[in-house]
Amino acid sequence: MAGMGWCERLYRAKATELILYGRVLGLSHSEAEDVLHETFVRLMQRSEPPENAEHYCVRSFRNSAFNYRRSLWRRLTRELESWRWFERSESETDTERAAMRCLAKLPSDQREVIVLRIWHRYTYEAIGELLGLSPNTVAGRYRYGLQKLKACLEGMNYERTELIGEPVGTVETPPSLSEASRASFLGC
Repeated sequence: MAGMGWCERLYRAKATELILYGRVLGLSHSEAEDVLHETFVRLMQRSEPPENAEHYCVRSFRNSAFNYRRSLWRRLTRELESWRWFERSESETDTERAAMRCLAKLPSDQREVIVLRIWHRYTYEAIGELLGLSPNTVAGRYRYGLQKLKACLEGMNYERTELIGEPVGTVETPPSLSEASRASFLGC
């Protein structure tokens, strides 16, 4: 059991991102949680961690999510809940709601790449490897998705963040993080 620290650290680092990824893949929040827990149960059953544990975890989650969606009853439940793509919060602004609606309107392949790129901070190469696509295809989906988001949000009055006074609005490409800076960012 002492050798499971890697799995706990991975869970703490990726659980929230994987829930959102599950939502992008068409699962309800509770379905995404179920798939998340099933994924980590399988990871914990391994005698040792996989070579690239984070990539393995996301790939395993993705495969499990697709398998989970195949059930007719689950599909019907998901369709009834599909209007709730993100969990709602009392503190949401109109701009945030508009951005969520625009993201939900994107084709699923563009939405998936945007979530993996921005929230998971994956490179085009890592996303391509995960999805079985070339990095150029991934970059194209990302670029077209951002163009559609920008067009959808055109004319919105963006709020300014309280801390730094910067406009909140269009999503820019996140800077690439080296492993060292990523580890310090995550507090490892």
